[in-house]
Amino acid sequence: MSEAEGSSAGREIWIEKYRPQTLDDVKGQDDIVDRLQSYIAQHDLPHLLFSGPAGIGKTTCATAIAREVYGDDWRGNFLELNASDERGIDVVRDRIKSFARSSFGGFDYRVIFLDEADSLTSDAQSALRRTMEQFADNTRFILSCNYSSRIIDPIQSRCAVFRFSPLPDEAIAAQAREIAAAEDIEMTDDGLDALVYAASGDMRRAINTLQAAATTGELVDEEAVYTVTSTVRPEKIESMVEAAIEGNFPRARSTLETLLVDSGMAGGDVIDQLHRSAWEFDIDERRTVKLMERLGEADYRITEGANERVQLEAMLAALALDDEDA
Repeated sequence: MSEAEGSSAGREIWIEKYRPQTLDDVKGQDDIVDRLQSYIAQHDLPHLLFSGPAGIGKTTCATAIAREVYGDDWRGNFLELNASDERGIDVVRDRIKSFARSSFGGFDYRVIFLDEADSLTSDAQSALRRTMEQFADNTRFILSCNYSSRIIDPIQSRCAVFRFSPLPDEAIAAQAREIAAAEDIEMTDDGLDALVYAASGDMRRAINTLQAAATTGELVDEEAVYTVTSTVRPEKIESMVEAAIEGNFPRARSTLETLLVDSGMAGGDVIDQLHRSAWEFDIDERRTVKLMERLGEADYRITEGANERVQLEAMLAALALDDEDA
């Protein structure tokens, strides 16, 4: 990759450059895409509720729907609001109603996309429910949230609910290969494996990681990926757990110290990696269950404000004591 090309790539955000423009381009959500395409084909789009974690295609599907329904006129018939920034009742009453009432021609309805709708207050959600009823003839709502349980039942009952799941490793790997080829980036097999592991089902994280790793050198390998993501190799996490289970608490504590101090990981990051990798460790099922129990306790206490290092060390100590008791 030439210096000029590298400079140009550095100025462009790849998550936008490679964002799918149509539903056919969306990877890893085949069942959802098929259902959405059937709505569009039948010209019968209901209100929609997309729920699921970040970076898995909810916003992309919403904009792709608008592009397929309206073509080149999609921007004039599609209103996107972020409820985490504009979460009060006035937003629902003013901006949404103003857009829904405004005149337009050539289409049966307009689309309002409300991202992070679970951030709306309960009063705002109640107002939104009434607005959805009032403008049902000429407006369709697409709501996006991380947790559908935070959306009031009257809104959920008015929507077709789509539950997006974390993307499979194959979908993330395929997208990463396509981008690497398009950007003329050399990526090793272990670099791709590390990228998929670090992404943990989040396509946006995978693409951002690939772009960051590509700026550190001409080769995207395992070391580059783990460096830019502040992620450690799974085997290091496993060695820490195995040391604790074997009753070698000092060695387990020393490894934890390396993760927190030398690698700069936060306690929550250690918890996340432990949770993701626990069932892949070379330990028996009973010990894995015990690890998950201790992990849950530490995660809850850290979430409630307890000291991260103390809780993680206590978790390792409990694992070591469990081994003695066994």
